Amino acid sequence: MERAEYELMHGLEDRMWWYRDLHTQVLALLDPLLPKGGRLLDAGCGTGGILGRVGRARADIERIGLDFDLGACAMARDKSGANVMRGSIDALPLGDATLDAIVSCDVLCHRSVDQPRALSEFRRVLKPGGHVVLNLPAYQWMMSAHDRHVHTARRYVASDFRRALVEAGLRPVLVGYRVSLLFPLMALRRLLTRSAASATSDVKEYPMLLDRLFGGVLWVERALASIGLRLPFGGSVIAVAVKDA
Repeated sequence: MERAEYELMHGLEDRMWWYRDLHTQVLALLDPLLPKGGRLLDAGCGTGGILGRVGRARADIERIGLDFDLGACAMARDKSGANVMRGSIDALPLGDATLDAIVSCDVLCHRSVDQPRALSEFRRVLKPGGHVVLNLPAYQWMMSAHDRHVHTARRYVASDFRRALVEAGLRPVLVGYRVSLLFPLMALRRLLTRSAASATSDVKEYPMLLDRLFGGVLWVERALASIGLRLPFGGSVIAVAVKDA
């Protein structure tokens, strides 16, 4: 990503509505999958928000972060207190079958990532029965100025990504969408600003009332998801898969 995007993420990921919801959902999915004393990799950890959130909730977990950007690694290390290394998700610097879980949010979509190779690496380093939790941007027609800032090359639909997981030898447990109730607003904004030369990153400080409103809407969405009600569309694809053997 561009350096400015890392700086924005570092400053806002602990309080912006979008990141709060992502981190809450990721933690809710990961927690029951992580055995006591387990090992977790955040593959493409950015500035360390998820690593920090997991550390506060599960002090027993060994947390490892990996990012390609040295500056992001330093920020993630300072923010989370986790072991963070520089590297590529296309060639993970970890041994075979050494991890209980992997989380990777909005990384497989990057133009520098070889997606089949990265998924193969995820499978290699997971123990049998280990899980991967993934978040990815949805719908190629939603490509925008923000995607150019963060070097997004691919956006996804759930059915296609389910097939990609199967082809990589990972069994899908959950493949669906998040940020669904706010999706009409997101789509309208993306369509209106797609070609605007002045369009800026989507990561920014929102007015407090708007931030709380969006956060409240996503709280309702999480409550519905907790009883199995997910809408068949959304701004992101969220997936959980397991390595069976």
